[in-house]
Amino acid sequence: MTRLGVGAAVVSWQLVPGDVDVTDGVITDVGLSRAGTGLAVPGFVDLQINGFGGVDFLAADPAGYAAAGEQLLRTGVTAYQPTLITSPLADTQRALAVMRDVIATDVGPRVLGAHLEGPFLSPIRPGTHPVEHMRDPDPALMARLLDGGLVSQVTLAPERPGALELIKQLVRDGVVVACGHTDADAGQAHAAFDAGASTVTHLFNAMRGWSPRHPALMGVALARPDVSVQMIVDGVHLAAETVLVAWRAAAGRAALVTDAMAAAMQGDGRYRLGRVEVAVRGPEVRRPDGTLAGSVLTMDAAVRNLVAIGVPVIDAVAAATSIPAGIARRADIGVLRIGGLADVVVLDDELQVRRVLCRGQECA
Repeated sequence: MTRLGVGAAVVSWQLVPGDVDVTDGVITDVGLSRAGTGLAVPGFVDLQINGFGGVDFLAADPAGYAAAGEQLLRTGVTAYQPTLITSPLADTQRALAVMRDVIATDVGPRVLGAHLEGPFLSPIRPGTHPVEHMRDPDPALMARLLDGGLVSQVTLAPERPGALELIKQLVRDGVVVACGHTDADAGQAHAAFDAGASTVTHLFNAMRGWSPRHPALMGVALARPDVSVQMIVDGVHLAAETVLVAWRAAAGRAALVTDAMAAAMQGDGRYRLGRVEVAVRGPEVRRPDGTLAGSVLTMDAAVRNLVAIGVPVIDAVAAATSIPAGIARRADIGVLRIGGLADVVVLDDELQVRRVLCRGQECA
């Protein structure tokens, strides 16, 4: 049995004073007396992460995943979706095969499946994605990708020909569909969500802007209670006021993502995101033409950033745990409860990561 030595815990979305016991990888008791200090929260869940700690998931081998996983655990992430940007088909297939082997090892932070961010995106809103590898939604191509490895989420532009049919098929196959890198108007957005798309990739970024009479996809997503939104709260992608507007409109359905790439925790310099060359300077990752290209954000920093602009700690923690777990349809992660998996992060009074348990084991 392991006692965490904390002063309180976020248990099933409630703050419970007292300590926490873990036995054989499972939470066995909460609210214990003789508590210590710090706050125990569920392990963080990152649904969009291109790479980490010098590792790009499009080019990684199993050793690279192990190295990235060690670094992710230091930031409190115990489950994540490796995100593969629009790339040549052979690159994506290779990356899916490697990820499939990594999942089979069942060690380190949980790999939930691949988040395919492309290739069915809008060339009008490409962000850093190579336009030459984008294409209209193609069921045959999608079937080949699904056969190549576990795909848990697909981001697509719903206005492209064939998108609605592909959304319906993916939902039938159990894949979460997100809208992103899109020039969709409000009508096209409603059609996508009615077809089964359930979330939005990095809200406000790489999508048509809204106006009082034309809310576009972002306005529709914030207005519909059946749609979750994902945000990069790094002080670069979104202004604090923008985050708060979205937060208040989408209370309980806004998730934090990092969109981190290989440069995260590596410092300034030149890196690659897939086959795209990028430069890191401080908190910004940009292509040579100035286009934002992912981030160097960590999930623990995202939680602190959200709290710093006025979001309560418990709600900020939910945005990094139970809400992304819900988007991924994974009831086994993102929540701390008696009888649940001991994926636990202990935060100090400044919300810095002090201790991490993953699969019930202490992480160095």
